Amino acid sequence: MTGGCQPTPPGAGPAVVRARERDLKVLSQIIADAFHDLAVSQWLIPDPDARRAIFPGYVQILLQHALDIGLVCTTPRRTAAALWLPANGPTPPPDGYAGQLAEATGPFLDRFMAFDEALARHHLTGAPHHHLAILAVRPDTQGQGTGTALLQAHHATFDWQGIAAYLEASDERTRDLYLRHGYTDHGEPIELPDGPPMYPMVRIPGLRPQRGPASS
Repeated sequence: MTGGCQPTPPGAGPAVVRARERDLKVLSQIIADAFHDLAVSQWLIPDPDARRAIFPGYVQILLQHALDIGLVCTTPRRTAAALWLPANGPTPPPDGYAGQLAEATGPFLDRFMAFDEALARHHLTGAPHHHLAILAVRPDTQGQGTGTALLQAHHATFDWQGIAAYLEASDERTRDLYLRHGYTDHGEPIELPDGPPMYPMVRIPGLRPQRGPASS
């Protein structure tokens, strides 16, 4: 994959490094913990105990795929992760994904399939780009600039190579965060069946960031 986790200049924020295969389990748990209370997570698995049990295995599928074909940025203490995938449209799933998803999600498989289908319908097409599939920070270390450092570490590559980025913001708060980092809305919100909206967004190098409300 073109680019990488560019080192953070001294004093500019939390350090950023590239994740490796040995980080798979710890980062899967970090992401699962960070996403546990999101509205979309509650839609996928309404029962919190089932969600806590199922999410790490589900996330591990996505993280392994990013390690195999893309780029995973993290911190030296493995407190956060950003999963980037090269794409021209919806990112093809890993080999055997249907079986892996069924095994990981059990009785909630239909919701995860509907989730994947909804995201694929809105995905940026027609232009090579990097898909930010996941950005997550361990709950007890949020609000310290770690998410911003992970974004900027790879945005530096986009800016000098002219590469677009695409993501799906999970709620309005994270949408505001991405607006401040140069992303703009890409079409209408993603509507899950009887679920919360998500916000497809794209970052085109050279566009000025939009102002959004301050967030922690």
